[in-house]
Amino acid sequence: MSLFRRLTGRKAPRALPPVLDPSHGDEELRRLRALAGAGDWAALGPALAAVPDQAELTWLLNRISDIEGTERWLAEAVAERPEDTLALLLSGARHIAWAWEARTGARAKHVTEEQWRLFGERLETAEEQLLEAAEREPGRLAPWYFLQVAARGASLGRTVGTTRFEAALRRDPGHLASHQQRLQQLCAKWGGSHEEMHAFARTATSAAPEGSPLGELVALAHLEHWLDLPDGEDHAYLTGPAVRSSLREAALRSVLHPAYRPQRDWRTTHNTFAMVLSLADERELAHAVFTVLGDGVTERPWSYLGGDAAENFQAHRDRCAPR
Repeated sequence: MSLFRRLTGRKAPRALPPVLDPSHGDEELRRLRALAGAGDWAALGPALAAVPDQAELTWLLNRISDIEGTERWLAEAVAERPEDTLALLLSGARHIAWAWEARTGARAKHVTEEQWRLFGERLETAEEQLLEAAEREPGRLAPWYFLQVAARGASLGRTVGTTRFEAALRRDPGHLASHQQRLQQLCAKWGGSHEEMHAFARTATSAAPEGSPLGELVALAHLEHWLDLPDGEDHAYLTGPAVRSSLREAALRSVLHPAYRPQRDWRTTHNTFAMVLSLADERELAHAVFTVLGDGVTERPWSYLGGDAAENFQAHRDRCAPR
């Protein structure tokens, strides 16, 4: 019995769920998002240009591109500074996020004709801007990451998606986000299959060095498979001995390996492992991941469970805590 209960006769109150932070606890990203929200390209542009690592820059652009309304001042920035490739790149990234805002997360049959029109128009603009940015600065990773997302949304086909994935890997062979996009392309819901998706995740993870964040691909593949199953079968799938063994191996080879070194996007990777390990009843390993996270909840993947992502995080963290 807890000290609180012995003294009061009542259970200790449940802690409030952590608060979702769109900046993922990254103070530099918080500052950049504030500049983007204010439409201050004069300050934001040089700050982004000073980021030396292409994977970090891609992550920052992705996290900034979801800010509503930025498409308006970005259009002005591109028009006023046609030579500014970084403004063009961010505008292309924003048009992808803006396209998905129009489409929403509804199933295709529930998307209206007007939503499809806006979705297509915005993706077309994104394609034009990102391809132009890639041509101007061939060494950049970011255009090829975002072009993978655009290709899938615009249903440009597997060949185009493969070409863009390979272009991204030529610039950064271990880029996790590009591998995540490739895994999405291979999902059954995008015209692939569970077999292709799992094979890709296993191959990429086993080819990566120990401590690589690419182990998240195994967890993501199992989550995608789980999401595709009806009630009852989904739980049986994740708690099956083969899947649990696969998840344990992936976690111990990546985020729980001594050689693991967190990158800027580490919180999303840890949240993915925390959720799938908890759902698979691998509570001890899930608790180890939750311990590293603290209150660092991210929207993805907890939104897959429906309801409030932070409350989902809190509930699973509680169930995995040692008794």
